[in-house]
Amino acid sequence: MRRGGVIAVAGKGGTGKTAISALLIRELKESANSGGDGDICILAVDADADSNLPDALGISCNKSVGDIREELLEKKQRDVTLDLRTEFEGKIAEIIEEEDYFDLLVMGRPEGPGCYCPVNHILRMAIDTLAKNYDYTVIDCEAGLEHLSRRTTRDVDVIIAVVDMTLKSIKTALRLKEIASEIEVDVRRIFTIANKIPAGAEGRIRAEAKKYGIEIEDIIPFDRLIEEYDLIGKPLLDLPDSAPSVMGVKRIAKRIISINNQQAV
Repeated sequence: MRRGGVIAVAGKGGTGKTAISALLIRELKESANSGGDGDICILAVDADADSNLPDALGISCNKSVGDIREELLEKKQRDVTLDLRTEFEGKIAEIIEEEDYFDLLVMGRPEGPGCYCPVNHILRMAIDTLAKNYDYTVIDCEAGLEHLSRRTTRDVDVIIAVVDMTLKSIKTALRLKEIASEIEVDVRRIFTIANKIPAGAEGRIRAEAKKYGIEIEDIIPFDRLIEEYDLIGKPLLDLPDSAPSVMGVKRIAKRIISINNQQAV
C-alpha cells in the first residue's frame, strides 16, 4: 500500500461532508484491515472554520492552526527575523490530537485582516510534509471551494464531490471540477457522490446531475441515525455497521483503497 494518499471531501455546505469524512476515516481503517493491509494511521484535517469534525469523531480539540497563525503573525511584527516555517511546523506538531488509528489537525477560523500569504504557503508545505507520514490524509473541506481556490490543498489523490437533492449542490460540484483543472493542484481522481438521498429519488438525482455533465458514481441514502447521533452529541464513529450511511461510505472506502493500491504498483 502506498503511503501518503490524500482525500479531500468537498461540496456545498449542508451536503453532509463532515459525516462522510468521519465515516470515511472509520471505514478506511476497517477496509484496510479486512483486506490484509494491517494497521493503518490516518491524518484527519478539519479545514472547515466551524470545526465540526472533532465532534463527529468523538474527540475535543483545544487549539487550531488559526490560533497558531494569529500568534505567529503577532510575533513576526515584533521580530522580523523570525523563521515562520520553523516556528509554524513545530507548533503544528504540538496541536495534533492523537488517537488510536488517526490523528486530528484542526484548521480553525478563517483568515482575518492583513496578508496571510506567507503563513498559508508554510501551511501548505507543512500539510504536504505531514501527509507523507500517514497512510491516508482525509480533509474535510470548507463549504464551497475555498481551500481549492486558495490553493491550500495540493497533490490530492481523490476529491469526493458531495451533492444532495439541491441544484445548488450540483452546480457547486460542477464548479469544483472546473477549479481543480484551473489551479495548481495535482488531482488524480474526482468522483461525485450523492448523499442523504430519500428512498426512490436515486434516479431523479442521477438524471438532474447528468443534465450538467456530472455522473453520480455512488449514492448514500438518507440516514436518520446521523441526525439522532448529532442531536445527542454521540460520535458518528459509533454508528452500527448496518446503518445506511456506513454501508455507503464503506463502498467508497474500498474504491479509494483500490485506487491507492493501483498507484503503489
